[in-house]
Amino acid sequence: METVRRKGKMTQATMHDLLDHLRKRRSTPSVQLGDPGPDPDTLSDILTIGARVPDHGKLAPWRYIIYSREDRQRLAETLKVLVLKSGDPEAERKAGKATQFAIAPLVIGVVSTAAAHAKVPVWEQELTAGAVCMNLLHAAAGHGFAAQWLTQWFAFDPAALRALGVGENEKLAGFIHIGTASLDTPERDRPDISALTTFFSN
Repeated sequence: METVRRKGKMTQATMHDLLDHLRKRRSTPSVQLGDPGPDPDTLSDILTIGARVPDHGKLAPWRYIIYSREDRQRLAETLKVLVLKSGDPEAERKAGKATQFAIAPLVIGVVSTAAAHAKVPVWEQELTAGAVCMNLLHAAAGHGFAAQWLTQWFAFDPAALRALGVGENEKLAGFIHIGTASLDTPERDRPDISALTTFFSN
């Protein structure tokens, strides 16, 4: 079957490939992501695809932060110091999570810059940032990489966020870890769609 586009429409073959990907999509644990990661041109394309999301008001209420592995090795030490000094009873476990931040070849931070607006609710703006995260996962897969969308404790800790370059009035929608899977990712149980679906009637 042909795989070319005609007048902006996908052919049967490309639609089949897309649906097959969506039906089988899964996340690869970040600790299983190794080299190689995306090269600069591939990263640019992944970021461009990530931005093609519904966006009420065309506000682009989000931004990217690119964290190289070298950056994250340094940041992981900063995050560990922060949590170990915090008195948190789970500090040791959280310090381990900070170490995991440095494993994948590449991490993209998606920062929500949602703010009060005359016409667009903040919640809708935040949903747009979430859609960007999901698009990045699809884009990474399209380029042959595995990925995982994570937050972890440092996505919600004010001091950690400052160290990670997130502004005071911003939120971290997610860290997208991207690399090459070192192991096959097994399927997991999925929700029962019939139990989650109702058909409205008055």
